Amino acid sequence: MDNMIKTKKRGSLIIISGTTCAGKGSVIKKVIEHNNNMTLSISYTSRQMRKGEVEGIDYYFITREEFEQKIANGDLLEYAKVRYGEYFGTPKDKIEDLLNSGKDVILEIDVQGAKQVKEILPETILIFIVAPSMSEIKRRIKARGAETNEQILDRFETAYREINEIPKYNYIVVNDNLDDAVKKVESIIVSEKCRVDRIEEIYVENKEEIIHEFLMGKEYDNSIKTINDAIKNTK
Repeated sequence: MDNMIKTKKRGSLIIISGTTCAGKGSVIKKVIEHNNNMTLSISYTSRQMRKGEVEGIDYYFITREEFEQKIANGDLLEYAKVRYGEYFGTPKDKIEDLLNSGKDVILEIDVQGAKQVKEILPETILIFIVAPSMSEIKRRIKARGAETNEQILDRFETAYREINEIPKYNYIVVNDNLDDAVKKVESIIVSEKCRVDRIEEIYVENKEEIIHEFLMGKEYDNSIKTINDAIKNTK
């Protein structure tokens, strides 16, 4: 056996959540671009497809009735009902297939969804991304320039609620510089793969066999030296 340590082939599930305007989407995009073995989970949704969206790329678009049937069947790893009664959820079978194939999967979901997934898959890695400060969040929201004061206030209230959930996560990454934040997330994923509980098997050759091979190697070397010395003496 060439390698003494054999790690589990199953991929890692990484949940990335964050406050509004934390830049989590940009971080995820860069992380996936840098890692060929990583993919972004695609969710089901009951809402209508928007212009420019592609089935199976942005979402799996299904009817509300189909979504509710998936809930009843236990086909979802997590789901949420948002404003206007629309559903969003993560397909359990597709995630399992990807993980079992060795793929690392990123899920971009909110704190409630993260809690649901962690209960089902305790080995899930939870990363929370935040902006440097609330004032920076305010600046980023206003920079968008397309929201009413009521919408901005709603985002702020949601951000405060989500920040209170940070202690439930494994890691926090402050996104004050995109490249640095990406490196931190990638480092977290690498370190998680080095955890002892991901070891499937430790193989150590039999001690007696190793000693025997070592001694036989010495005897072989001594025999060669003896033959060479004998040849020299005959000259």
